[in-house]
Amino acid sequence: MFIIPVIVYYQEYKISLNTTESITFTSYCNVAMDARNQSLNSSVFSHLVWDVTQTLCFLDMSKITDIGMLTGAAVSWWIGLLLATLYVWNLNIYRIQKTQDLFTRRLYEGAFIEQSLLLNTRFHIQTKHMKNQFNGCDSTAMVYLCATMWHETYKEMMNIIISIFRLDKYRPKKGPEKDETKFDDFTFEAHIYFDDAFESVERSQKGQLNEYAKSLVVIIAEVYGIFKGIDEELFRVQHIPDQKVIRTPYGGRLVIKMPHGNNIIVHFKDKNLIRHKKRWSQVMYLYYLLGWKLMTKYYNRLEQYEDDNTLREEIQKHNTYILALDGDTDFHPASVMLLIDRLKMYPRVGAACGRIHPTGSGPVVWFQKFEYAVSHWLQKTAEHVFGCVLCSSGCFSLLRAEALMDDNVMKKYSTKSTEASHYIQYDQGEDRWLCTLLLKQGWRVEYNAASDAYTSAPEDFKELYNQRRRWGPSTMANVVDLLGSTNIISKRNPSISKPYMLYQLFAMIATILAPSSICLMIAGSLSFILGLSNSVALVLAVIPPAIYLGLCFKLKADTQITLAAVLSALYAFLMLVVTMSIIGSMVKSGTIFTPSSIFIIAMSIIYTITALMHPQELPLVFYGFLYIICIPSAYLLLTIYSMVNMNSTSWGTRETKPAAGAATPAVTQETPKQRVKSSLQQLFCWGKCKEPSQRSQDVHDIMIPESIQVEPQPQNTIVDDPPEDRQE
Repeated sequence: MFIIPVIVYYQEYKISLNTTESITFTSYCNVAMDARNQSLNSSVFSHLVWDVTQTLCFLDMSKITDIGMLTGAAVSWWIGLLLATLYVWNLNIYRIQKTQDLFTRRLYEGAFIEQSLLLNTRFHIQTKHMKNQFNGCDSTAMVYLCATMWHETYKEMMNIIISIFRLDKYRPKKGPEKDETKFDDFTFEAHIYFDDAFESVERSQKGQLNEYAKSLVVIIAEVYGIFKGIDEELFRVQHIPDQKVIRTPYGGRLVIKMPHGNNIIVHFKDKNLIRHKKRWSQVMYLYYLLGWKLMTKYYNRLEQYEDDNTLREEIQKHNTYILALDGDTDFHPASVMLLIDRLKMYPRVGAACGRIHPTGSGPVVWFQKFEYAVSHWLQKTAEHVFGCVLCSSGCFSLLRAEALMDDNVMKKYSTKSTEASHYIQYDQGEDRWLCTLLLKQGWRVEYNAASDAYTSAPEDFKELYNQRRRWGPSTMANVVDLLGSTNIISKRNPSISKPYMLYQLFAMIATILAPSSICLMIAGSLSFILGLSNSVALVLAVIPPAIYLGLCFKLKADTQITLAAVLSALYAFLMLVVTMSIIGSMVKSGTIFTPSSIFIIAMSIIYTITALMHPQELPLVFYGFLYIICIPSAYLLLTIYSMVNMNSTSWGTRETKPAAGAATPAVTQETPKQRVKSSLQQLFCWGKCKEPSQRSQDVHDIMIPESIQVEPQPQNTIVDDPPEDRQE
């Protein structure tokens, strides 16, 4: 604003001299400063102009270049102000709005009143509807912790049980008075869904809990004693209070009240009575917690002839969330609070995930640590900023109940796989598919880098390959699904634009071209080291993966992985040679501006700068060297293995690992007649689940049927085939 008076004063000074000599702006600065010091009684405006003049003294205002640079800076500032306050044109306000509703502060700057008013305007005007919505966020939230288990080890189950009891201590349900809630921000209830928890017993029509389920009961008793402060010597005579074992149509349910009043409920599933695997456990708790437990009170009020529209409005405003967990997740209460605060603050966020840290030891885990770090540092952060996160990790994610109950989310998620593409998209990567459904309905999925959680990573090469064999095709199937619905999603979801979907298209194309890029890179190295022609080097680079591809169609899956491990070691050695060849190429050519060297240097700079921006995770950058030499294994051999074994629907991990360091018990084979007969029985016998040598015998339990419960405990929804299918 004061630049124009400075220029005017400068031109008047040149005219007043009435000379043909060149008068520079620097000489004018000296005269202006002397005039300012001599006339102390001048107006405030004159002093302001002189201050601006002193600031601009480093420029020569007689040159077009300096004037253009100054003008460009002014125009850039104006455009920045315009973009920062562009939302003012789209505000919906009343004709007479209160000042405190319009502006963040009631004061304004008199010298720059327009800029002050624009920058002080609220982004969301506090209308009556907005206030009611904001006040609704202050109500007590209900969080259901839902963990799925199968064949977790003793240590893995111990991690999640300690985390749940830690949250119970952080947010006790009852205050010191034992009759009032101490905290009013949120309450929670923990549910554990244990897949395939029963094993058959010889010469018995009833089954009993297997070793994994028994280990979970023992762990809960041990952790209860730790948090309750029970002396180890007296532990065997102590009892866990308020524990009930309930018969259910899907197996059995164990209800335990933790030391600070919150409940932890373990659902033992029998695969002969209900569908097993992770997605169906999630469908089970979605329909149980949201479809039955949450909606029952509204159905009762509807039966009492209350207004249907009023009930619908209340249902849409419920403050309920589901924290999806894996059976080995280790987390702290602060991480949960960060996710809850984010979903409370932004009502259109349907899901939010945290920063997942893989745990374990060995080279396979080191590779995954750097891979997870780069994925969160770069990929998830970019998705969060430019659009939406496409996959909220199922091991630690907070989901909004309102989003899950939206059209075509829960109902579509419970679809039974009937086609080949369904098994890949629905069952192999259930968390990514659930996020795909949320994105299609217009909900936003976000990433919170400060919310840390830890999960056990595969330590064996075979488990890693089987895990990624599921993840790879599922990721591509869901991305293709989103790309096919680009027009609909970009209109329905304000966070996803067509340029963002174009970015995802380029990312998928890069993934498809990754194997060929690896072959070209190896061919270039062979050409440089052995002095071969480009065509011969390319043929030699393609031969090993082509042979591996042919063998994969003939060999068993375990043999394929063994062969991949051998080839991975050879390719790792070759990558060392590639690195040395790139360095040799730079030395030979005397420049770093070759395609290979530019790529390597650029990636190193990106990883290093990103690691420096995450100082707590800076040591992970040292695993980057292992990650680089394993690139052929991860992007070439693994792609071939996943493509050939796409027909496999097995989970791949924790299929043979015993629990608690004990050997896996042998399961007695039943005849078809015995299997049909046993499936019609209630396969839950608590007395046979305990052994005298187990510490679980000290747990006080009451076996009661659901029909005579003192406290209403609803049955879980059974997701199974129709009766006519089951008779077949």
